[in-house]
Amino acid sequence: SLYFLIMKIAIVGVGLLGGSFAYRMREQSDAHFFIGIDKSPQHLKKALALGIIDVIAKLDNLQDADLIVLAIPVDEVVKLLPNMLSHILPHQIVIDVSSSKSEIAKAIDQHPNRKNFVSTHPMWGTEYSGPEAAQKNAFTNKVCVICDASKSDAKKMAVVKKIYKQWKMTLVEMNSAEHDLHTAYISHISHITSFALANTVLEKEKDKKKIFELAGSGFQSTVRLAKSSPKMWTPVFQQNKKNVLAVLKEHIHQLQLFETHLKKDDTQKIHDYIVSANAIKKIID
Repeated sequence: SLYFLIMKIAIVGVGLLGGSFAYRMREQSDAHFFIGIDKSPQHLKKALALGIIDVIAKLDNLQDADLIVLAIPVDEVVKLLPNMLSHILPHQIVIDVSSSKSEIAKAIDQHPNRKNFVSTHPMWGTEYSGPEAAQKNAFTNKVCVICDASKSDAKKMAVVKKIYKQWKMTLVEMNSAEHDLHTAYISHISHITSFALANTVLEKEKDKKKIFELAGSGFQSTVRLAKSSPKMWTPVFQQNKKNVLAVLKEHIHQLQLFETHLKKDDTQKIHDYIVSANAIKKIID
């Protein structure tokens, strides 16, 4: 449709996800026009220079945007979205790309313009942040979760799905509570483990040069997520606290089991522990 070809897109938060989203949309049509909003003047300057956005704007100046993409920390989405929906025009679509959903859902559940919002979580990212971290080939062949789909306007939902499908993303629908439970298991705990491992090594290994010399691919792949942005992840853990604490409890239990087997020199139990972990291959490979 014509509507899809000539779109004015406001990117609120011109960092890794917002910037990558803009790059991909530019690929779809050079008729798209990008408006950038960000708390950081440096980020906006950089995003202009990189061609992520065409102009800089303020939040209260988005009346001519067809699509508004919220790519900011999730606590800021919760604060911003109800007010944004109160000032929205009927044709406008707002989406977010947040890693936790329940608090957002609660904040707008009874809003008269709830239907203008589509809750999305494209499950792609890197450990880097800021506009220079944005990638032109982001999202391809990854999963995108659409949350609480029945609460969004069907036509607006179709536009958003079309965008993600063009990037060869697999679309999965679930409600916000389910989403937060599953992401606690697969994404949030991975980040916590990585932060803990980095802090463990930095605490125990005071010779920075040795870390650098000996950091093989195993360490690098496990600790990669520890480079992630604290601004983004602190509110995610806070908002998904209940699920994160539950999975953390099990994770600590698993570490203690391993510690017990090792203290007792129980090589058979250590062997079995690794065998049972290997079952993850069936799921992931």
